[in-house]
Amino acid sequence: MRVGIVIGILFVAVCIVILIMDSNRFHTVQYGIRSEKVKETFHFVFLSDLHNKTYGKQNEKLLAAIDAIRPDAVLIGGDILTAKPGASLKPAISFVGSLAEKYKIYYANGNHEQRLIYYPEKYGSMAEDYEKALSEMGIRRLVNEGCSDTTHGVRITGCELSRYYYRRFEKTTLEPATLMEQMTKADTGEFQILLAHHPDYFEAYAAWGADLILSGHVHGGVARIPFLGGVISPSCKLFPKYDGGIFHGKKATMIVSRGLGAHTIPFRFLNPAELVEVSIEPGKESS
Repeated sequence: MRVGIVIGILFVAVCIVILIMDSNRFHTVQYGIRSEKVKETFHFVFLSDLHNKTYGKQNEKLLAAIDAIRPDAVLIGGDILTAKPGASLKPAISFVGSLAEKYKIYYANGNHEQRLIYYPEKYGSMAEDYEKALSEMGIRRLVNEGCSDTTHGVRITGCELSRYYYRRFEKTTLEPATLMEQMTKADTGEFQILLAHHPDYFEAYAAWGADLILSGHVHGGVARIPFLGGVISPSCKLFPKYDGGIFHGKKATMIVSRGLGAHTIPFRFLNPAELVEVSIEPGKESS
């Protein structure tokens, strides 16, 4: 009996240690892709779901890790801040500002940036203040539009879906025609990178014409169970299909970041945060 109690206490203690560690650390994950559309290697970092988290003073640890990678650009998939009435925008502004001093930034909104815009009666001037700060840094967010990097032969587009597609407890479907109507048309002559915060609509993004989709939102499922994956998504779906990692379809590839921070459920378990490093190299795609 006593042995069982001791084992139980040790198990709980180990779980607490893992929870604390995983909630306060990040690691770098690397992905390599080849495409004949690319003119020269495009090496970048992808950031998603920081949610005002800081690693070290003024995020010095995260910034140092990015500097060590020496990317051509930084692609942001949204939710760098957390939509909370009265919350400070300083952590997000300071972090993005430090990046903008060194790197070209491509920024697409997540659902938290969208909330600030949709509900001014709740969030006051937070949306305007954040937009002003980014504009002063020379950053233009990609809202259902794209821009080309002719040096590398890639085009980066930001997809912003309405709040309908983020509903909890409901299964929603995104028709490819909806994307065709709201976004600029994909150019098949360039390698199309689509920053799409919500990963559930992989097939629709591919049908639009994306070669590579970069998503986040799911936070790796918050806690992970070996061999089963992430436990729950922000839409309250158990064991979400696209919880993190790389996924291959017939027409496109999708990389889902497990994110850099947390909100609502403010912890991670067996699920450390991720800094995503991607290289797209010229050449024939592997089968």
